Amino acid sequence: MKIHIKNGRLVDPKHGVDAVRDLYIAAGKIVGNDHAPEGFHANRVINASGLVVCPGFIDLSARLREPGFEYKATLESEMVAAVAGGITSLACPPDTDPPLDEPGLVEMLKHRARNLNQAHVYPIGALTQGLNGQRLTEMAELRDAGCVAFSQAEIPVADHSVLLRALQYAATFGFKVWLRPQDLGLGRDGVAHDGEVATRLGLAAIPACAETIAVSTILLLAREAGCGVHLCRISSAEAVDMIRGAKARGMAITCDVSANHVHLSEMDIGYFDSNAHLMPPLRSLRDRDGLRTGLADGIIDAVCSDHTPVDEDAKQVPFGEAEAGATGLELLLPLTLKWGRESGVALARTLAKITTEPARILGLDAGHLAPGATADVCVFDPEAWWKVEPRALRSQGKNTPFLGMELQGKVRHTLVAGHLVYEA
Repeated sequence: MKIHIKNGRLVDPKHGVDAVRDLYIAAGKIVGNDHAPEGFHANRVINASGLVVCPGFIDLSARLREPGFEYKATLESEMVAAVAGGITSLACPPDTDPPLDEPGLVEMLKHRARNLNQAHVYPIGALTQGLNGQRLTEMAELRDAGCVAFSQAEIPVADHSVLLRALQYAATFGFKVWLRPQDLGLGRDGVAHDGEVATRLGLAAIPACAETIAVSTILLLAREAGCGVHLCRISSAEAVDMIRGAKARGMAITCDVSANHVHLSEMDIGYFDSNAHLMPPLRSLRDRDGLRTGLADGIIDAVCSDHTPVDEDAKQVPFGEAEAGATGLELLLPLTLKWGRESGVALARTLAKITTEPARILGLDAGHLAPGATADVCVFDPEAWWKVEPRALRSQGKNTPFLGMELQGKVRHTLVAGHLVYEA
């Protein structure tokens, strides 16, 4: 199918384009981003006047809940939510049931996702068997099955010798290791940041040093192993400073932050709002501001949705007993735009945090609109306001700390490999 997207503000952060241009698509590829190729005749014309045309978004952390947790969400529901949010590629953590520690499970997930003809799915394989932190998985076989990196999801490796061996093995074969830094002992049983809100509400606390101690350990082991590491969902200002120092020393370190943590703090827990029960926990205002600054400075490379749909029953309980997590696929764009506007960051640099930078971390030739690229495209209205409420969310998970808020930025069209998969 040949598609002509005309009169839109075309923003391609990778190539420094931010101008009113037409985009031409044929056979699933970009064939022109200014002038039509010779003999081009569109089957479909999309008028993007007043809209932004940009690469489809790439989400570094989206739990699709399959296999094993279909009562929380299904692959079908979450893929529909992804394209409604302009997300054309997503990475899913390995903490499914069973975990993604065998090639057959990875191949099944890839096959199911491919048959839905929606967003591209990139599984993250388990670093250790069963995510138990003891025996390494067959990383080479998992990579051949389709895994783009290896992770422990939310379960830290307690034995540093095991983690060092994993990093050494990964370095030998050029595999990527993604780790969410949290000290197992200091973080055990906690549900909120160790600050005034947790103290006032009597909630079990997780201190910020649970993250920074883990960051320090990971950086030391990564240097010893000569392995590049991606740090997932940083939540504290001190961790940002530590990563800044590591990058200044030339270490191959990247990191991301959840869109929730860019805007919220421990104060948003209010009076036991279980929708604000997230992991890592929402931290202090100082931490939140440090994350926003680190994102603007480029120390934090990317923003992710940290999409973790939770069933209603698991949230309608006391805060300390509620399951951590929030839906986020459809909020990734408006929350990233909100950060960009409030921080005075240009639109191209803002969108880079959810397009070119995640593509670089994943090692994908994606997140741009150059001729020859796969036609993963999002067309959105940057001025449109909409209210976050359950009926407006296509995800099976309806829980988010932003319920009731009005956000700016609404997706109008999403194309995946040249196919129009969403139209508002």
